[in-house]
Amino acid sequence: MAHRVYVRVQVDVDESGKTRPLRIFWEDGRSFAVDRLLDVRRAASTKAGGQGMRYTCRVRGREIRLFEDDGRWFVEARDAAAE
Repeated sequence: MAHRVYVRVQVDVDESGKTRPLRIFWEDGRSFAVDRLLDVRRAASTKAGGQGMRYTCRVRGREIRLFEDDGRWFVEARDAAAE
């Protein structure tokens, strides 16, 4: 089972209104640049629930699914108890 981890995201919005995440900031102060945007689509978070825009990004060689739902950004995190 997974849950949502809300994060702060630095984004770029172009003149046509398209949003591109540039950097993800974690609660503990760490931040990671988005190396590449692989896919953008309206989709549900099947692991943590909710629906919105899903940004599939490459961050430090890993594929990350970043969701924007009503102006809030989150990633899916596994529950420690489920492991």
